[in-house]
Amino acid sequence: MVLLVEEFADDETLEALGIEDPFGLTGLYHGRPVGEKSAFESGALPDRIHLYRQPLLAEWCETGVDLGDLITHVVVHEVGHHFGLSDDDMHALEDSAG
Repeated sequence: MVLLVEEFADDETLEALGIEDPFGLTGLYHGRPVGEKSAFESGALPDRIHLYRQPLLAEWCETGVDLGDLITHVVVHEVGHHFGLSDDDMHALEDSAG
């Protein structure tokens, strides 16, 4: 897994996700979830988590949440995708955790 920090998501990514405001995306997982991979695959690029610095800083300023907690939340969310969890699955887990 590769962790990349970029200022913003590129236009192609935003368009593919239907996001108009570049501040609307703080992180993104690119890859195939663990359960969908084969031990016999080779030559595939490593999975990647992109963190988008400017949107993260904007959310931090707007919400007042601790920056470390915000980044941890986004990274854990994207790692959840790596393990095959959907957004709904992760929201349910977060809600049950309190």
